[in-house]
Amino acid sequence: MDGEKENIEEQNWNWTIMLPDITIEREEVICNEKENAVTSVEDLASHVANPTLFPATPHIPRNCSPSSTPTVPVQIPKASDNPEKQVGCRWIFTIKHKVDGTIDRYKARLVAKGYTQTYGVDYLETFAPVAKINTVRVLISLAANLDWPLQQFDVKNAFLHGELKEEVYMSLPPGFDLSENSNLVCKLRNYAMKKSGYRQSNADHTLFLKRRKGKVTVLILYVDDMIITGDDTEEIDKLKHYLSTEFEMKDLGGLKYFLGIEVARSQHGIFLSQRKYVLDLLNETGMLGCKPADTPIVQNHNLEILPDQVPTNKDRYQRPDIAYAVSVVSQFMHSPNEVHMEAVMRILQYLKSAPGKGLMFSKHGHLEIEGFTDADWAGNRTDRRSTSGYFTFVDGNLVTWRSKKQKVCSLSSAEPEYRSMVHGVCEMLWIRKLLKELGFVAKDAMKLYCDNQAAIDIANNPVEHDRTKHVEIDRHFINEKLESNVISVPHVKSEEQLADILTKAVSSHVFSDSLDKLGIGDIYAQT
Repeated sequence: MDGEKENIEEQNWNWTIMLPDITIEREEVICNEKENAVTSVEDLASHVANPTLFPATPHIPRNCSPSSTPTVPVQIPKASDNPEKQVGCRWIFTIKHKVDGTIDRYKARLVAKGYTQTYGVDYLETFAPVAKINTVRVLISLAANLDWPLQQFDVKNAFLHGELKEEVYMSLPPGFDLSENSNLVCKLRNYAMKKSGYRQSNADHTLFLKRRKGKVTVLILYVDDMIITGDDTEEIDKLKHYLSTEFEMKDLGGLKYFLGIEVARSQHGIFLSQRKYVLDLLNETGMLGCKPADTPIVQNHNLEILPDQVPTNKDRYQRPDIAYAVSVVSQFMHSPNEVHMEAVMRILQYLKSAPGKGLMFSKHGHLEIEGFTDADWAGNRTDRRSTSGYFTFVDGNLVTWRSKKQKVCSLSSAEPEYRSMVHGVCEMLWIRKLLKELGFVAKDAMKLYCDNQAAIDIANNPVEHDRTKHVEIDRHFINEKLESNVISVPHVKSEEQLADILTKAVSSHVFSDSLDKLGIGDIYAQT
């Protein structure tokens, strides 16, 4: 039976890879939530094929009411007499797991073979609402500081509520008696959702807001998952009732697991981690028994591409979410050697040391936006380009970060610092815009801490020199924000520069100290 489960999961994964741009979306049948519940994959397969449950006529799935039926049986139109004009379909069986790895339920999905359609002929564009994870972290920081609730919902048949201009026909699902219904196909129906007074955010188009009586209600979407938060409890209840009438939804209660991120809330704050993901990654790579490491990358690693390097198997290359270390090893994905693979294994060893390490969002009593920006100089040994990095904080909690190699070489140490400063300013301006839409207007200038005095002097000096001509646009951009009191650039000591770990490999002591200041810890660690 275990082999059967693994085989079915593998088939489903391969099928997902085959459908990157699906244009006719899925119907969903959750079999263990209704009558005739199933307890195994074998029962599920026979359940779908049972003619008494799925008769030989076009049938409405039991979790869909007649008003929300995504398809309707029609006679084959003349334009679809050719079978090639009809989109095929097939059943997909999936095992859904809980956070702890135990089986939650068995699902059967009817999936259209959208890959058979041709772009520009059968459809013009595809779209799915995908929230920015940075936006989610900003909302979680607000929830931690303002005691907002975080409620999660899952929308069934989420893709079937978009605007559809084309006529799309799908062949009858497998299991139907085609001898009696040879002239029938399924026509995809279009649904329009009534407006409910919510405004779409300009900072993130998957974010919807409604302000009422000085309070705010927020809804954010990630395909078929949604999070609702805010301080207007009455409007939240109305929104939940309204959505339940428009969609078939599943109330998942308080936010606990979202996009592979585990969420734990207590009186101390909200903690985010990816413990299950890390353990699955270590298991898949065979590194569960490896020796732990205290840092994700060694100091003075000197990684580069050499003409006489020993190649390695690219299929083994992993990309765990560790900012600077991943930024470094990702530069060699096109031609990895054994030394590069050792660096990747070092990242996995670091993950093994604390798989439950994550971010803590606490209450700090203010709604300020701050940032730390830093850059090395010509640190890449292959092309001598610099690496820039920044951290940004909202309400004292870390919400966004980035570590990235710059696109051009720099002639001085101040130049990469200045370019990194521009990236940090852009990120803080986006956060400022998002908070303004949520009703929180910044009163004071946003602080962007930098440890390079030369870069700060360039930012505050309105006079252009030959030495700064190559960063002229960046200089005018930052100077404009300084003059309008949108940002300020205070100096910070190098030993207090938090963004240092995004630009270079540091000692274990400095690395551990920086993580503590960033609010990164492990609630699963033994004390």
